[in-house]
Amino acid sequence: MKVVLQNLTKIFPSRNKNDKGGEVVAVNDFNLEIPDGKLIGLLGPSGCGKSTTLYMISGLQTPTRGKIFFGDDDVTKLAPENRGIGLVFQNYALYPHMTVQQNIMFPLQNLKGEQRLSKEEMLKRANEVAKLVQIDEYMQRKPAELSGGQQQRVAIARALVKMPRVLLLDEPLSNLDARLRLQTREEIRRIQRDTGITTIFVTHDQEEAMSISDYIVVMKLGVIMQTGKPQWVYDDPANLFVAKFLGAPPINLFAGMVRAGKLYIGEEDVLDLDGVEDQEVYVGIRPEGFLLAEDGRLSCSVSGVDVMGRDVSVVSTNENSLNALVRSIISSDDAEAITGDTVRFNLKQHKVFIFNKETEKRVYFGRQIAAHEEMLQKMREEGQDYVTHTGPLPREADDKPKEKKQAPKTKGQIVLGFFKKIGGLFKKLFAKIKGLFTKKGAKSAAENEAPMSETEDAENTPKSED
Repeated sequence: MKVVLQNLTKIFPSRNKNDKGGEVVAVNDFNLEIPDGKLIGLLGPSGCGKSTTLYMISGLQTPTRGKIFFGDDDVTKLAPENRGIGLVFQNYALYPHMTVQQNIMFPLQNLKGEQRLSKEEMLKRANEVAKLVQIDEYMQRKPAELSGGQQQRVAIARALVKMPRVLLLDEPLSNLDARLRLQTREEIRRIQRDTGITTIFVTHDQEEAMSISDYIVVMKLGVIMQTGKPQWVYDDPANLFVAKFLGAPPINLFAGMVRAGKLYIGEEDVLDLDGVEDQEVYVGIRPEGFLLAEDGRLSCSVSGVDVMGRDVSVVSTNENSLNALVRSIISSDDAEAITGDTVRFNLKQHKVFIFNKETEKRVYFGRQIAAHEEMLQKMREEGQDYVTHTGPLPREADDKPKEKKQAPKTKGQIVLGFFKKIGGLFKKLFAKIKGLFTKKGAKSAAENEAPMSETEDAENTPKSED
């Protein structure tokens, strides 16, 4: 079932008491076409509007503006139970007093009219989906007797048993440990391929989205930042946000400058850039984009080397880096060449991305231009539109990369600062005590200079001897 979202917008009233009449735009003019039988990942940080989008598709929330189509049917105002959707919640939402079999059959028992099934038909269908998700041997157990992964499979089976037109998954793996998460996401991918149901998968975990999705939709503050196949989006980010959000370890960012056909990081020209206008830029270098070389064009100060088996992660610093540390992944065979406190690199052109400093939009150069056009052609051949945000990028407070990072203080500087502070306090205390003594001395001098009374004068006059 093809799903089409047209100008989908959701606005909530502000809960800030000081902002009367204010609004929060959770989803902003969302346009997307989800192909029939594909698994699409809605990916973005918390608060980007991905779950709100899912709930509008399901019918649990009503759009402020826009329309939702399942195929040719406008379902914007249709009740959730009439949309033909299967929804799997983050917390499973299983009935604890029911067995696995009863949980799976529950949606079928609520069918009415022509859709109503006999008990035998319900049992047959429940057993079929239980086998599909591999929990058929646990049908008489209750949810409390199952592991987290098994409970998740029951939730998926309950959503599938209605044979939905669209399957919606709201961060279904977030409650599982790392190993179960890996196993369950592989199961979700297998189930989706076996059933061919159009599936929309919401997650903030880029690894999950990239590993099982046919296409991903990267979101920020209710706006689509970029869509495409996971590897395409990783290799060809449209803007700085997408480049930063995808990748583990994250992309290395530097403050740079394009000048006279060369890319500069600090005073070092690290890459030749023909045909790019002179401008200030942010330079993003993927960790795998570094080539160790004695005469490399980029120099960094070595902080450490992390051995990861086949590969080695060189941890270094650079005064122009916007990250606290620069992480470079090289082959373990080259690790022995790292000697001394400085390491030099050449850069792989296709792993270096530059972004305009003001707009944070991608600046293409060299072979990247042809590679981008080739990707667009492949998307068109597959019937996919290349969607990316064309207006000013939405910003959160303090969202722009910080160019100047204060270097961490050494132990000596911390100790020296402490003693300076103590010295300053003693200096103030000494001045205060000195002031008190000065005032007391002045008072005593004034008393001594005051004229004596007649009685005091008589008492102080020396007596003559008879």
